[in-house]
Amino acid sequence: TVSLEKEGCPKCHLVETTICSGHCFTKDPVFKILFSNVYQNVCMYQDFYYKTFKLPDCSPGVDPTVTYPVALSCHCGRCAMATSDCTFGSL
Repeated sequence: TVSLEKEGCPKCHLVETTICSGHCFTKDPVFKILFSNVYQNVCMYQDFYYKTFKLPDCSPGVDPTVTYPVALSCHCGRCAMATSDCTFGSL
């Protein structure tokens, strides 16, 4: 379930959708080498499409349409900044 909202529209609306989540095999080296690249795989969209929803009761002049992704399939791979929320750095 995803909550859809938009500035100028007074209510959020809940919709059912499919997402990608889960665990992916990854390795973290014991010895860190300066300037080396360590990539960790994350679960992300492989195939998806966008669905459009029209929010009710929006203010005049506000476009009531919002789009959200619907996953068709997922895979483990390097985080794609264009489609995913990637966090870099250690905790």
